[in-house]
Amino acid sequence: IQAPRLDPTSRYRLLLNTHRVRDFIDEVRPDVIEAGDPYHVAWTALRAGRELHIPVFGFYHSHFPEAYLRTVLKYGGKWLRDVVMEFAQRYITALYSQFHGTLVPSAHLRDLLLSWGIDNAETVHLGVDTESFCPGERDNDLRDELGLSHEALVLLYVGRLAPEKNIGTLLKAFQLVREQTKRDVQLVLVGDGPLRRKLPAVRKATGALTWKSYLNDNAALARYYRMADLFVHPGVHETFGLVALESQACGIPVAGIHGSYMDANVFAGGDYWARENSPAALAQTILRMSEDDLPALGLSASKIVHERFAWPVVLEVLWKHYHEAYDIESHPQFYGKVYHSPSS
Repeated sequence: IQAPRLDPTSRYRLLLNTHRVRDFIDEVRPDVIEAGDPYHVAWTALRAGRELHIPVFGFYHSHFPEAYLRTVLKYGGKWLRDVVMEFAQRYITALYSQFHGTLVPSAHLRDLLLSWGIDNAETVHLGVDTESFCPGERDNDLRDELGLSHEALVLLYVGRLAPEKNIGTLLKAFQLVREQTKRDVQLVLVGDGPLRRKLPAVRKATGALTWKSYLNDNAALARYYRMADLFVHPGVHETFGLVALESQACGIPVAGIHGSYMDANVFAGGDYWARENSPAALAQTILRMSEDDLPALGLSASKIVHERFAWPVVLEVLWKHYHEAYDIESHPQFYGKVYHSPSS
C-alpha cells in the first residue's frame, strides 16, 4: 500500500489509505489482528475486529510521547511538556484499553502502562534472528574494505541518525575518546537520518569516521557487528534496543547510558555504563570498557541473548497469547477460510 515517508531519510511511512487497509482485511478474513501503529491504522484495526468478531492486539513498540517531549521542552518549557504528556496519556489509555491485549517489549514499560490503567498490557520481547546474528571470528575482510586497521579500536553505531537517538552526544563522546587515548579509535555508523549532516565535520576533525547508509540484509549487517570491538548506543529513550541485542548476539558488547528501558536487555558490561547523559560520561564508559576483555564480555552476553530472544522462543510466547484469545476449537467456522481450496 503506497504511503509517504515521514521525512526524506526515514524508513517509516505514514499509512493514510485506511480504506485499502480495510479492504485487505476483508479479503483475508484473519482470525487475529495485531496493530503495530498507534495512530489511525490502529483505530481501523479495532473497527475491523469488532465487525469480524475477532480479537485485535495492539503492539506498543515505543513510548512515542518521550520522543517528542525533548522538542516540546526546547520550545515550550516544562508547562507545555506536562500538557503534552497528559494529552498523550489520555490518548494512549483510550486507544490501548480497547484491544484484547496490549503487547509491550519491556517489562518496565508494561508497568508504566498498567499504572495508567491499561490493564491488558503483557510483555512480549522482540526477537533476534540468531542464525544470522551469532558469534564468529572478527571480520577483518570488512575492516580492509572500509580501510580500518586490524589494530584499531572500532566503535559501531547502528540506527537512525536522529535527535531522539542522542546522536550529538555520541559524536562528541567519540571526539573526547580520541583526545584521551593514544589508541587508534574509529567510529563506524550504519543508518541514515537528519543528523547525517553532522558527520562531515566530525570526519574532517578526526579522520576516523566511516558512514554506511541503511542495511536491510541481516547477513551484511552481522558482518558490521562482528567487524567491531564495541557497540555504542547513546539512546536514552529506548523501549527495547533491538540493535543492542543483535550486537550482543554476535558477541559484541554494548556501551551506553543508564536510564532507558534498554538497560534490562544488556547482559554484560552494564556496570561500566554512564550514569549521566553527557559526552564526557559516555566517553569514560567507552574508555573503561575498552580496557576490559571485550570478546569475553560479548560471548557471555551472546549466550543469554540466544537463550532468551531467539525467534522460536519469542514466538512461542506470542502464539500463546494468540491461542488464548482465539481458541480454534471454539471458532471452527473461521478456521481455514483463507487457505481452503475446492479440492480439500
